[in-house]
Amino acid sequence: MAHKTKILLVYTGGTIGMVKDYKTGALKAFNFNNLMKSIPELKQLDCSVDSVSFDEPIDSSNMNPSHWVSIATLIEENYDAFDGFVILHGSDTMSYTASALSYMLEHLSKPVILTGSQLPIGDLRTDAKENLITSIQIAALREGDRAVIQEVCLYFEYKLYRGNRTTKINAEHFEAFASLNYPELAESGVHLKVNTEYLRKKKHQKPLKVHKKLDDNVVILKLFPGLNKNVLKSVLNIPDLKGVILETYGAGNAPTDKWLLNDIKNAIKRGLHIVNVTQCSGGSVLLGQYETSEELQSLQIINGKDITTEAAVTKLMYLLGTGVSPKLFKTLFETPLRGELQ
Repeated sequence: MAHKTKILLVYTGGTIGMVKDYKTGALKAFNFNNLMKSIPELKQLDCSVDSVSFDEPIDSSNMNPSHWVSIATLIEENYDAFDGFVILHGSDTMSYTASALSYMLEHLSKPVILTGSQLPIGDLRTDAKENLITSIQIAALREGDRAVIQEVCLYFEYKLYRGNRTTKINAEHFEAFASLNYPELAESGVHLKVNTEYLRKKKHQKPLKVHKKLDDNVVILKLFPGLNKNVLKSVLNIPDLKGVILETYGAGNAPTDKWLLNDIKNAIKRGLHIVNVTQCSGGSVLLGQYETSEELQSLQIINGKDITTEAAVTKLMYLLGTGVSPKLFKTLFETPLRGELQ
């Protein structure tokens, strides 16, 4: 008899797990034990679904590295018992969590799919049911004895994306996420179409290795016309700071003011890791293309290439947490570890 695919549903919090109390109009947390009653369509799926919830569901605005460790640990503890994982999460910080988990779950060979919704599960026009049902369906996809998806993904509004390539782009539309530098991995229409050429390919199956040390002594600094000396100096001199994501203009450009370049140069000399990422939603850093990025290139700034800010800041926390040697840091950051950059 064929093995029935087992999916674990992990509810961390967020709109998707809320139901409206029609007497008061207030939103309250949904009891996931009643999932099959509320969404009888799940019975049609050819898999079994178990669920586990955070003791205290959190709004995703309160998401932090300790919660990422909790999610990664849940996956680690249940890894052998289940064939796939669906993480229900608030949409505001979902791209950060998806990115962090992609680094934390090394040698992942099973699907970890994050999803959520813009409207609560009990709402008349909710997007929660479709997002939830299709995420479970995708997590259950098999090809022989292997999972079709073997990476951390994000599913929202008919599209499956590589998690560490996503950004939330809209607070109102059902189509809340985009992956501007990497094609979607699957599309849900009349048929579920998987774009296999874009999936991560595993040459060798290795045991899952879970990294739980993340160093949050990092900061994101967005350049803007009028950024002054004192602000830059105070950011670069934050006590215990180890890494900076510098959101530059266009293809990685920054002002050529001597004070700015000197401060960055001195910070790098002191051992601060500074990563150049573009503040544009799509596109890539191309150091040296313009005079305004040539100077940064000569300072040995880390080239973020086409990485998102969410994937960059979580990669910084991950690499700092693993204690990578300063000599190797730049090379490792510029190398795609989980398909997060080209």
